[in-house]
Amino acid sequence: MPERTVDKRGWGYSRIDAEHPIGGEMSDILKGLFARLRLSSLEQHYARVPVLALFSFINGCISIGIMSILALITSSPFIFPSLGPTAFLFFYTPRAPSASPRNTIIGHAIGVLAGYFSLVITGLTVAGPALSVGMTWPRVLAAALSLGLTAGLMVLFKSPHPPAGATTLIVSLGILTKPPQLILLMIAVGLLTLQAIAINRLAGIPYPLWNPIKQDPGTS
Repeated sequence: MPERTVDKRGWGYSRIDAEHPIGGEMSDILKGLFARLRLSSLEQHYARVPVLALFSFINGCISIGIMSILALITSSPFIFPSLGPTAFLFFYTPRAPSASPRNTIIGHAIGVLAGYFSLVITGLTVAGPALSVGMTWPRVLAAALSLGLTAGLMVLFKSPHPPAGATTLIVSLGILTKPPQLILLMIAVGLLTLQAIAINRLAGIPYPLWNPIKQDPGTS
C-alpha cells in the first residue's frame, strides 16, 4: 500500500514504496488525472508499477516529441539532451525544489551563461564541437570552468536544478554555441515548464507557478 503524508496545506501525497520510491510522485499525478478524466476503472491502479512505467513512457514521448516536432518545423535546436532529465524531474518529483519553474529556468540560464562565458574566456566561441575536433587544453578549461561556475552560482542564487549541469557542458563543449541557439534553448526550457504546470495542475498537484513550495521540516 502507498505510504501517505500530508503537508500544511492539507494536500495528501503518496509513495508507492517508502523504502524504494520508484514512482516518486507520479502516482499522485496519475490518480489526479484518472479522477479528472473520470476514468474510474483505472483509479484503483494508479500506484501499480506497470501503470507508472507506462505513464512515464507516454509522458516522456509527448514531452520531448513536442520539442522535436518544433525543431523539425523550424529547423532550430529546440531539442537538447538536458531537457530529458528536466522532464523527468517535472513528473517524478514535481514538488521538489529542483523541479520548480524558478529553479528550472534560473538553473538552465546559469548553465547557458556560464558555458558561453567559458567559451569567451578560452577563445572557443567559433571553434568546432569537441566531439568533432577533439579535446584540447582550452576545451578542458572551458568544460571545467563552466561546470564549476554553474554549480557555484546555482548555490549562490539558491536555484539548484541538476540538469543545468548538462546544459552548461552542451555549450562549453561546443555543441550549441551561437547566441540565437542559446535563446532557443531557453525558449524550449520555458515551453517544457509550461507543460509541467499544465499537466501537474490538471492532476490536482499544487505545482508552483514560480517559487518552490515551502515544506514543513517534518514532512517527507
